[in-house]
Amino acid sequence: MERWSIEIDKEYLKFSVAHFLIFPDGSAERLHGHNYCVACELEARLTRFGLVIDFQDIKPVLRGLCDELDEHWIVPGEHEQLTWKELPEDGGGGIEVRYLDRVYRAPREDVLVLPINNTSAENLSAYLGRELMRRLGEGFDDLVVDRLRLTVEETPGQRGVYVFARDEA
Repeated sequence: MERWSIEIDKEYLKFSVAHFLIFPDGSAERLHGHNYCVACELEARLTRFGLVIDFQDIKPVLRGLCDELDEHWIVPGEHEQLTWKELPEDGGGGIEVRYLDRVYRAPREDVLVLPINNTSAENLSAYLGRELMRRLGEGFDDLVVDRLRLTVEETPGQRGVYVFARDEA
């Protein structure tokens, strides 16, 4: 069986965010930041023009995803014990995040609440991979993705990996 794919690993596919990871025992890191790097491999059926997808079509989608996260504090909106709420404008507005005895308050525009249960590199790669698949599905009707591998590198040599593989059954 023959297969085709493209790989994208550009220097500008990066984002800087603040976060804290929550561990299984309930402890949590201090609020800190990372400069994450994103790369992906997309395997799909070739078009009649001999392309998986034009690099010029997928690169802006990936870059847009990175830009949306860049320079934000990311909060796991689906964590069992972490809560967040928007504060009323008459009291100064913003967002309040609570985890156990910790209370944080920040301007609303600085915070992104993501549909994940923890801000791990694995969850960030899954979030970005699923969002990439959704956007490709909306924008490219003839694209049939067989496999997507998306990585989010937290520090050099340390990355979370998300893989989507079409079920052949």
